[in-house]
Amino acid sequence: MKPDNQRIVITGIGLTSPMGNTLSEFREGLLNNGSGITHTEIRHMGVVAAGLCKFDETKYQPKKMRKRGTRAGAISIYATNEALADSGIQFDSVDKNRVGVYLGITEHGNVETENEIHDLYNTHNMDVSFWSHHHNPRTVANNPAGEVTLNLGITGPHYTIGAACAAGNLGIIQGVQQLLLDEVDLALAGGISESTETFGIFAAFKAQGALGHHEDPTKATRPMDLERNGIVVSEGGAVYVLERLSDAKKRNAKIYAEIIGYHSNSDASDFVLPNTERQIECMQMAIKKAGIETGEIDIVNMHATGTTQGDIQECQAVEKLFGAYKNVHVNATKGFIGHAMGAAGALELAGNIPSFTDGYIHPCKKIENLDPQCAISGLVNGEKVSHDVKIILNNSFGMLGINSTLIVKKY
Repeated sequence: MKPDNQRIVITGIGLTSPMGNTLSEFREGLLNNGSGITHTEIRHMGVVAAGLCKFDETKYQPKKMRKRGTRAGAISIYATNEALADSGIQFDSVDKNRVGVYLGITEHGNVETENEIHDLYNTHNMDVSFWSHHHNPRTVANNPAGEVTLNLGITGPHYTIGAACAAGNLGIIQGVQQLLLDEVDLALAGGISESTETFGIFAAFKAQGALGHHEDPTKATRPMDLERNGIVVSEGGAVYVLERLSDAKKRNAKIYAEIIGYHSNSDASDFVLPNTERQIECMQMAIKKAGIETGEIDIVNMHATGTTQGDIQECQAVEKLFGAYKNVHVNATKGFIGHAMGAAGALELAGNIPSFTDGYIHPCKKIENLDPQCAISGLVNGEKVSHDVKIILNNSFGMLGINSTLIVKKY
């Protein structure tokens, strides 16, 4: 057993998702067949399905700062403040030099750049003197984490982790590593995304033939269903308060889970198509680092985006590694909320963590016509399952072949 100062635990969770702005709201939707997908109109695209968040952007910041900042920053500030409130930590008494902010993102700056070019062309007759002097701080890659430090007076390190759709997991992993290196005493870590604010991502997925659509928006994203036709773009964020177990014990903190294993690797094989063998290796290394047996895992949360080849490749990886173990249950989250990009891994982990206390495994959104190539062992389809959950494995994979796996254990 590792000493307490080398064990990292989760003591606070804050989020905004297309299916609620608290962990309890989000969890209720996952257990009871909810949906956060609606139709919305996007510039140059018309009506598309999307997962939109509805939260109070000025709950934790004045309107003036929100006007100067970004949607990504607003999501980050909201989720971080919610996480700190949930943790019960007396933040005023914390040494702000020893607090780090580590947020995973898919991309950043597209929203502001698109909006300013639109105004420049359509309103200001290409007069660049109207270009916002806030453009640079809004679009630098560290903006979301940086806005958090400005909001909370944090003087320790901050940066974002650009890791495509693996970024939510990697933000948490970065926080764990910085605590283990004794660079910080408190890590605010997770993932965020503002992707629904930019038409470019919708246009790109449509050009690839990978933009999910349906006359009923709640059916526009259907991972592993034979009738699936692509990804639904969503926004959101989830931020975790991470501490060493020794520090959490000192303040008698509520502990959601212990982070026991993680790994990241690269496919090095294609810009967008996943690589089954590299996904298997990523999961195997995380399990090895966790010091557990494969069959001890209770939940495998799949990345499962709703693209034909992506779902099949990942199902092959999961079946090969876990198919022989009856204890392992497999679920997925994107059928409920869409693909929250840089926030996906962090949100999906949050959705499963309550399993430790409520005794249920949330299902995949009902798969009405399961693709035979996705008919894997242990798939929880449509109805929640009662189970004594002790270990969760969370997968997030991204473009350019970046893979991440995170393993958490009931404390």
